[in-house]
Amino acid sequence: MFSYSHRVSIPVLVSTFFLVSLLLPDRPSSVGVPEPAVESLQGPDEQFGKLFEAVQMGRIFPDSKTFADCTPKFATATILTSYERERTQPNFNLKTFVDQNFTRPVTPATGYTSEANQSAEEHITALWPVLTRPADARPKAGGPTGSLIPLPKPYVVPGGRFGEIYYWDSYFTMLGLQVSGRSQQIQHMIDNFAYLIDRFGFIPNGNRTYFLGRSQPPFFSYMVGLLSEVRGRRVLLQYLPQLQKEHDFWMDGEDQLTTQQPAFRRVVRLADGVFLNRYYDDKTSPRPESYREDVELGRRSKDPQVLYRHLRAGAESGWDYSSRWFRDGKQLRTIHTTDFIPVDLNCLLVNLERTLAQAYRLKGDANREKLYTQLANQRQAAIQHYCWNAKRQFFFDYDFVARKQATVYSLAAVFPLFANVATTAQSVAVARMLERSFLKTGGLTTTLVRTGQQWDAPNGWAPLQWVAIRGLRNYRQTALANRIKRQWMTENLRVYKASGKMVEKYDVVNTVSAKGGEYPNQDGFGWTNGVLLRLLKEK
Repeated sequence: MFSYSHRVSIPVLVSTFFLVSLLLPDRPSSVGVPEPAVESLQGPDEQFGKLFEAVQMGRIFPDSKTFADCTPKFATATILTSYERERTQPNFNLKTFVDQNFTRPVTPATGYTSEANQSAEEHITALWPVLTRPADARPKAGGPTGSLIPLPKPYVVPGGRFGEIYYWDSYFTMLGLQVSGRSQQIQHMIDNFAYLIDRFGFIPNGNRTYFLGRSQPPFFSYMVGLLSEVRGRRVLLQYLPQLQKEHDFWMDGEDQLTTQQPAFRRVVRLADGVFLNRYYDDKTSPRPESYREDVELGRRSKDPQVLYRHLRAGAESGWDYSSRWFRDGKQLRTIHTTDFIPVDLNCLLVNLERTLAQAYRLKGDANREKLYTQLANQRQAAIQHYCWNAKRQFFFDYDFVARKQATVYSLAAVFPLFANVATTAQSVAVARMLERSFLKTGGLTTTLVRTGQQWDAPNGWAPLQWVAIRGLRNYRQTALANRIKRQWMTENLRVYKASGKMVEKYDVVNTVSAKGGEYPNQDGFGWTNGVLLRLLKEK
């Protein structure tokens, strides 16, 4: 990662941004376009239609993701023909039909426990091969095709029900790979993400066809920065084309926006001509991996398609789900994710723009270096203007539809410190709030409210602990950073000692097994392993 001083001059007149943007050199045009969809890239809901709906709504599997991840044993047309022929027979059994025509997914690391007297560090090191998947073989032309998108190089999966690579998870997994001396594995995973960008124009949520409508928090620039710590700064030039394409993806449609049409896909034009970003999804159907849950919630909505898009956008945020996105702050059915300018997303995009500026400087392209430096500065000032609340002394998301800040206190507020976007005074205020309200026995709680959703209290998550620790260190708030580190590690090690496992999330308030969300707590677990190992290895 690249360090930028937080002692920067923040422009006061945000309304000047649009004028400045007119004076900037032209942006590079979008590079490449996504491959046209073919049958193998249809989601399983599109591929199997009524059969998929029957299986999911019939609760053939307790977890909706199971059938979405099943691999067909035969060509799609063959299975559908058999289904139409057999389903009207008197003794037809849908579960038996599924077992005859599909192979169930393998769940990585489930049931894996440590050897006797094995330390947590030894356990995590032993888990890397268990969680690593080899390069995927491409399906034969005309043969059966499942939802997995083959990747050309080995990759690490989170574990549990998650048998594919996940975008933002992977950065935190890489923290552990780095201190394990596995830089080649980091490069393999970055190469896989570069492959996905080149093939689809963006990094999907994960390498499943049903994720092709959305991405996840854009950590690709941080991944490349991590690799550059090992391989040197010239790595930026190697991945410059993909870094540029990722920025193109998030800014797609920017030139179409007007005061009458202020938003398109993931980009939003605010009243003063500032461009910021939101989470989105290109589809308005139930998520295949949570099909039944979405359909049942949609039955209670006046406009199910709008609800489905908000649910999908919430999944793109990585915070699926949280009171951050709820209109009433309590209930999932009030979700309106696409109305928000999320503070964390835009901080990550500041880093992407800064990284592009550095890469173009290395390339000797002064015009584009200037462009991306100014875009990063504009975005930084816009975050200050729209997301900082001087009265509450904290960062919040901004509801651009209602034209007001959100009111939910969340750990998204640590991202301005992580990305060096905050001022020194703001870092002190955020640290004070973290210590007073967020820090619990087992680490930082995600929000201050309990909704039963997994990205709310009392749960704590490894990626947010790391972002907070790193962010506080950026601003020399070392004592608090070390206290968070100590309490988080203590809880991780307590659970490991009791169960022999590392898990996806932790109840940091009650220090019992974490709950909430659409599925049980998962063991494995990639980003928990990565963050804990990185912290354990610190001197």
